[in-house]
Amino acid sequence: MEVETFLTDNNVKYEVHTHAQTFTSQGLASVEHITGHAVAKPVVVRGPAGFSMCVIPAPKHLDLHRVAKVLGEPEARLATESEMAAVFKDCELGAEPPIGALYGLRTVIDEQLRGSKHLTIQAGSHSKSIKLSGADFERVCKGQFARIADS
Repeated sequence: MEVETFLTDNNVKYEVHTHAQTFTSQGLASVEHITGHAVAKPVVVRGPAGFSMCVIPAPKHLDLHRVAKVLGEPEARLATESEMAAVFKDCELGAEPPIGALYGLRTVIDEQLRGSKHLTIQAGSHSKSIKLSGADFERVCKGQFARIADS
């Protein structure tokens, strides 16, 4: 299911922005002229129980040890490109929306994003993004909040 359909089906008000191609979350922040802390960056990890979606502010780095602990897994690693392509068949590689519920993935959201007024997310394409309220993002993600990124 496409992210826009998912958001519409869940009664989320959002704006679609078309922009120059960008291949990083910080690049997205730059073309949108916003701080990277307003961009929700997806990082997909894999543990023994399967894939999970982690969501952190664009300028931050994921702490895999913290993630494994939150997930109750002995370890977690970054998903490979081939694994990502298999999970996110409707997206350009590297442009996955950070909404694990859309793909049946458990979602862990870094505490630094809690209570954000607005967030910008990738929309499945390197030249399209979506801006939505932080409250709607939290509601549709159905995620767990935890400290999973560097401070």
